[in-house]
Amino acid sequence: MESTRLGQWLKLNLLVFVLVLLKAEAGYVPITYVKSAVTKGAVCLDGSPPAYHLDRGFGKGNNSWLVQFEGGGWCNNITTCLGRKMNRLGSSKRMANQIAFSGILNNRRLFNPDFYNWNRIKVRYCDGSSFTGDVEAVNPVTKLHFRGARVFNAVMKDLLAKGMKNAQNAIISGCSAGGLTSILNCDRFRALLPLGAKVKCLSDAGYFINARDVSGTQHIEEFFGQVVTTHGSARNLPRSCTSRLSPRLCFFPQYVVSQIATPIFFINAAYDSWQIKNILAPGVADPHGRWHSCKMDINNCSSNQLDLMQGFRSQFLRALTVLGNSPTKGMFIDSCYAHCQTEMQETWFRSDSPLLAKTTIAKAVADWFYERRLFHQIDCPYPCNPSCHNRVFQQDNPGKNVTTIEGTSSAASAIKASFSKLSNKAQWIELLCVRIGWLLLTMVILVIL
Repeated sequence: MESTRLGQWLKLNLLVFVLVLLKAEAGYVPITYVKSAVTKGAVCLDGSPPAYHLDRGFGKGNNSWLVQFEGGGWCNNITTCLGRKMNRLGSSKRMANQIAFSGILNNRRLFNPDFYNWNRIKVRYCDGSSFTGDVEAVNPVTKLHFRGARVFNAVMKDLLAKGMKNAQNAIISGCSAGGLTSILNCDRFRALLPLGAKVKCLSDAGYFINARDVSGTQHIEEFFGQVVTTHGSARNLPRSCTSRLSPRLCFFPQYVVSQIATPIFFINAAYDSWQIKNILAPGVADPHGRWHSCKMDINNCSSNQLDLMQGFRSQFLRALTVLGNSPTKGMFIDSCYAHCQTEMQETWFRSDSPLLAKTTIAKAVADWFYERRLFHQIDCPYPCNPSCHNRVFQQDNPGKNVTTIEGTSSAASAIKASFSKLSNKAQWIELLCVRIGWLLLTMVILVIL
């Protein structure tokens, strides 16, 4: 009898312990559907309502708002958009009812010192155009809706009604395609908020550059041109750019950012893993798969491939020169092989997070936002930075290239997190506990008990 009670006590305490650990680095936030948007045609690709996750601020953060846009690539034609229509990147019907908030969205001071008590929002991505599309007609056969710009407006209206109209501090942010969203909508977001509010923009892995691939083709420019045409994006791109250049070019930050009036901060890897895989060496430019192993793990790259990647870094840095030394435009450009670093606790703020000038991404962003100091740092070339979390991809997606790839969202980033820094047993245990899930471990222990 006594041993049975002891066993039950151990199980109960173990379960409590595990639940605490599960919540340690990330909190789970339920989904909110903007159903009122449907009557205005502000819908996902499949016609379902847009959605977001809101974790309310508290204490001194009650009137501060962080709006983070989800990433996930783009669809450039009817075929690729139909493919997205059947998953969470094209339909809110396919989205999880709750998602984890980590990194810049974390609600614990320990993991997110400067923004933990803000109203934190994750806007789900289901239009395939970085929230720029607006085509009135809906094809009766495909029933595709290209309404990303309307979704942006509908979500903003809903958040303003929930208190954002009284914001004292506000940031629009995003990762990957969401990072591009924050660039293209930076000044538009600022115009929605009170004149006296401190409003700034943050782009994580959203600085996609117009570069030739390894075959010498400007594949990404053609692709972005198809996105703009398919979604009718031209009218929703910054007019400061479209008045000078072709709309297809105005999907690239390098042609837009110099005209942005609102303060903006850029976080990007100079060897952005998505851009290496899809701009420098997309599948269409590498029919024999010579780049496959290199793209999966930078440690597998040949000296010639590394030379080409160094050349890509040089192009990336040249594309940044349009920012100049403006005090309103900050940057954290590390030399990691990574993509999206704000929503992962490992890269946002932890003891082993990437550093530039002995500063984490979280501190650099906060210092810049609160104007404690300017931050305008560019890392030395790979592999000089030992603090990097260089991503190792578990498997490629055969047959997919930039025209169909879904990109990287924060959820995908968490699953495909970097493994290169797991050099000892303690780090492997941490990965198993935090990323694979303590629940599996709990089940095993409970069975043993």
